[in-house]
Amino acid sequence: MKVPKILLPLILAISLAGVTSFAQNTKEQESKKAKLEKDIAIIDAQLKENSKKTGTAQSSLALIQKQIENRKELLAESEKEISRLGKEIAAKQAEIDIIQARLDTLSAYYSKLVKNAFKNRDAKVWYMYILASENIGQAFRRIGYLRGLSTKMNTQAEKIMAAKEELEQETQKLLVLKEEAEVLRKQRENEMSKLKAEEAQSQTLIASLRKEKNKYQSELNQKRKQMEALNKEIQRIIREAQQQQARASSSSSSKSSTSKKSSSSTPSNKTVIDQTLNAEFAKNKGKLPWPVDGPVVEKYGQRFHPVYKNVKLPFNDGISIAVSPGTSVKAIFDGTVQRIAIIPGYNQCVIVQHGNYFSMYCKLGSTSVKVGDKIKTGQVLGTVDTINGETQLHLQIWSGTTPQNPELWLK
Repeated sequence: MKVPKILLPLILAISLAGVTSFAQNTKEQESKKAKLEKDIAIIDAQLKENSKKTGTAQSSLALIQKQIENRKELLAESEKEISRLGKEIAAKQAEIDIIQARLDTLSAYYSKLVKNAFKNRDAKVWYMYILASENIGQAFRRIGYLRGLSTKMNTQAEKIMAAKEELEQETQKLLVLKEEAEVLRKQRENEMSKLKAEEAQSQTLIASLRKEKNKYQSELNQKRKQMEALNKEIQRIIREAQQQQARASSSSSSKSSTSKKSSSSTPSNKTVIDQTLNAEFAKNKGKLPWPVDGPVVEKYGQRFHPVYKNVKLPFNDGISIAVSPGTSVKAIFDGTVQRIAIIPGYNQCVIVQHGNYFSMYCKLGSTSVKVGDKIKTGQVLGTVDTINGETQLHLQIWSGTTPQNPELWLK
């Protein structure tokens, strides 16, 4: 296809701008897609494990609904990637058209040179052309012209060969892009099939829950009791820590008023709130590292049952993150291990104090710290346990006696 010369610079500029934009978005899209694929694999494994053990229909439904949400997001990312490739293919085709137009121009000019040379192919004609010169200067100019004609032909031939080579390379790149787009389309079709299967599974679970309302109500009551027990224990631990801090602060003030030492002397060894650590924790809201890598399958706050829409689920003071079996849990910030508690339904819980803030890591199978340990951000606290086919970390963050939404604190 021939492109008008006046449009070539414009097409080239648009192509280059598009390629730059694609490069900026590709890494971000690939990273997001990889994260979604990893999350889907984690939930897939838990659904299979759940089906083998005594996992409830409600917990399976929560997992499958999160899986559907992730699958739809993955499909959306695939659509973006296919669209991006489509634009890259169009840009590459525009580049090829430009190269082809240049090649056509070079070939046309070369054809004229060859015709001109063919007319003067007889050496005698060349000699006669030179000898017919009016003076020596004109003769030299004619000799230069004939030599230049030969050089131009060779140079033009080299340019044509280079343009053909470039055209072939860009055509190969175009083929690779088209093949990549085709692979993505097939992957998208596969993801769509999985999504339909998961939606069908979700409907089956919903139907099962509707038939077994009494069994579900029993499971819900058990979960509510477990969550209430967890919240009461956490509140008790926090109150105890605050009372201890208040006593330590009062004792320190009393000693300070009767002591003859200056205010710069060594403070009491008793526990007081670390105000610097408290301020640092608060300053890092939205920047704290995740304790594990996985999808959030239970969010913070009040939720309603997915089938019985008028039934409130127990208020969730934290979040649950699905992970692979044996996953290590890391501290989200510097602090001190305040308590390690065993709570029914939540197994072992490590409570870490950060000034007047507290972070709780529950459903652990093992712990690698003890009460009183000073810990650093990223330090391993233990490993997540598998309970009823689910391997999930339950994380809570409290500011004093007020629970916080952990997702607002984590980066």
